This record gives sequence, structure tokens and C-alpha cells, in this order.
Amino acid sequence: MSPLDRLLAIEELRQLEARYARLADKHDWTALANLFTPEGILAPLDEFGTEIFRASGRLEIAATLGARNGKDVRTVHQLFSSEIDISSTNAANGVWAMADLVFRDGPPPRPFRTMRGWGHYHVAYSRLDGEWLIASKTQTRLHREFTH
Repeated sequence: MSPLDRLLAIEELRQLEARYARLADKHDWTALANLFTPEGILAPLDEFGTEIFRASGRLEIAATLGARNGKDVRTVHQLFSSEIDISSTNAANGVWAMADLVFRDGPPPRPFRTMRGWGHYHVAYSRLDGEWLIASKTQTRLHREFTH
């Protein structure tokens, strides 16, 4: 790839991740799932490295996120610094520093009232038919704080 093509690919991936964060906060799970390849994987981990869930494929990603985030949940996702490695015209990897807030407004019993988390997204990207998509996204956690 030329240096200009590499920079354009990096910007396209930044835009993809910005859409991911916006759609997560809008709870538009179908649109968010469509940012993944058809067989894409979403796997968040807790701060101990234990997988919280694993969703494979667009339908399962949308259904899992919808089931975990009801009408009483509000979220704020923020992405910070990124490291993006373009390995070919159709493949890339990235690591994104992230923070999120989750507010649960429903009455008890609920697992928590608020959760603040910090960590990283580790992402593999594929370009299909000229469009960059998420092939897999693993969220790792450095720390989480809960209020009940």
C-alpha cells in the first residue's frame, strides 16, 4: 500500500470505531452488529480475563447485546488513543484505549446501579467488497467500579 492508501485505511477504521461507540450508546444493536463481518465475534472480558460472553455472527451479536441492555440501561462509550496496523489491503489490527459508563435506572433487584470501566478493545478488521468491517473484537478490562 502507498503511504496515502495506508492513511486513508486508518481513517476509515477510526470512523468505523466511532460508529461502533455511537451505535452502542444509541442501543441500535442491529446497525452495530452490521459493523461486523457476517461471522464476526464480540467477546468482552472482565478485569480478571474471564470471558463475560461470546457472540458470533451478526444476529447473535445484536440479540445478545439487546438482551443484556434493556430499556433501563443507559451507556456512554469513549474511545481514546489507537494503535492501528494495516497488514494488507484487506486486513488490519487495532488496539483502542476505552472507557465506558453503564447506568441502570430500573428498580432493584439489579446487578448494579452504575458501572465505570476502563480497558482496551483489541480488534481484527477485514475489508469486504471495499468496506472495512470488524472481524473480531475483544474488550479487555483494567479496572471496573460499581455502585449499588
